[in-house]
Amino acid sequence: MCWAGRTMLGTFSILLGLVQAAAACEFGPFPYRGTGIVCRMTKPAALLLNQETAQVIQAAFRNAKFPNITGERSLRLLGRVAYGLRDIQVNDLSIERSEVELQEDSAIHISIKNVTALFKGTLTYGYAGAWFLQLFHSVDFEIESSIDLQLNINLMCQKDQVAPDASDCYLTFHKLALHLQGDKQPGWLKQLFTDFISFTLKLVLKREVCKEINAVAQTLTNFIIDLAANFVQDKGIAVDISLASDPVITARYIESHHKGLVLYKNNSSMLRDSVFSPSLLTESRMLYFWLSEHSLSSLAAAAFLDGQLVLSLRGEKLQELFEVGDTEAQQKAVQRIFQGTSYNDSVAKVWSLSQPQISFQPEGTVVRSSVAVELSILLAGAEPRVALYMEKEITVTIQAAYAEKKLTLQPVHSSVEIKVFKCTADPSGKDPSIQSFLQNMILVAGIPEVTSSIGSALTSLMNSKRLDLFDIINPEIITREGYVIVQLDFGFPSHLFLNFLEKSL
Repeated sequence: MCWAGRTMLGTFSILLGLVQAAAACEFGPFPYRGTGIVCRMTKPAALLLNQETAQVIQAAFRNAKFPNITGERSLRLLGRVAYGLRDIQVNDLSIERSEVELQEDSAIHISIKNVTALFKGTLTYGYAGAWFLQLFHSVDFEIESSIDLQLNINLMCQKDQVAPDASDCYLTFHKLALHLQGDKQPGWLKQLFTDFISFTLKLVLKREVCKEINAVAQTLTNFIIDLAANFVQDKGIAVDISLASDPVITARYIESHHKGLVLYKNNSSMLRDSVFSPSLLTESRMLYFWLSEHSLSSLAAAAFLDGQLVLSLRGEKLQELFEVGDTEAQQKAVQRIFQGTSYNDSVAKVWSLSQPQISFQPEGTVVRSSVAVELSILLAGAEPRVALYMEKEITVTIQAAYAEKKLTLQPVHSSVEIKVFKCTADPSGKDPSIQSFLQNMILVAGIPEVTSSIGSALTSLMNSKRLDLFDIINPEIITREGYVIVQLDFGFPSHLFLNFLEKSL
């Protein structure tokens, strides 16, 4: 799944992580029916990401393991000449520019222009002359090079996960100049060995650099997949982000489709009637996430089964909840309920009695749930005494927004129906002042407090997955019947990948 104001490290690192092709996977005749999560990255995002491609190419050159190069030639008068290049290393690498194109044939084409690199090492050579004269020498060398690099990255599917293939890799040499012992002037010895080794050296450079680029692509893709899998996992609850269908690659965007099934205690939700269609997404923003109602509803169900939908309030939070009005009648109702006990000596517990039912509508996310509220008085040296207990059916419409690295859940409409009521201050359950106060308290303060607490908890969870390191620009959360769309522009903390590359390569 896709997620500090610099651009992403290399186009292919993230594009490969987001897009998962299906060359070796079977999805059946109606793959969209099993789609719970969709990610679409548009061409502007690819262009932005490409600004950091140089970092990946530099890592590939630095980490390429160049073998020793040996060869020999027979020359008239000089006899047999043998040579060997060893300890080849890369220094002073620079890249002039990089270009990326999305191709209709499920490939990402990256063109790296004018890669200049200085290769250093040791040249050992010897020859047996026609008059049995034998000379052996070992000198340091430098090779100045100017290279264009062409990458066609194909995407394959293995075990429902991405398997990038960057082996379609070509190096074009504009310059390959050999210098011996730092001597930049042409000489017969340099010319002799330049002619001997240039062809072999080109083959070795192409093989080793392209092999390392392919390895870096694999490593970064695995990193992205692991990062995405960790982002949608909390404790015993996880989301299956394996492929649900073939990707779509056009000249304008890349789109990947994922199952989005919720996994909890060896059980998995089932989705066979997804309403996803590519026409539901536009191309005006850089990044889109489409989430099915089924996936979010299954997450809520798993959170309920895991006992996570519980909230306790005391002290100032409890005071804010019950002091929703300042009329004399409301104040008397609060005093009767708490029976003179301070807020610090009381605790309110709110929990779901059944799994919430979630549906997406144009006006927002509609949540229906059976909820219990219990207010206990904590007396020193005595068992807690229940002063209030209610069970109620709540329907609330919530609008979500993300700004300043915080998720906000705002209730815009709500209704409450009390099913069970027990209160020591109103044993009959018919006291109009207490009934009116509690109904007002639930609607005005109770529901907003619960949704605010859930929003804060989700923000903390997302930040623990490092979402706060991303620069998310003007995000929009749009609900429609049966699904929600998150669309945004972004910047990416490329140091995450730089640190990862330094540790893993």
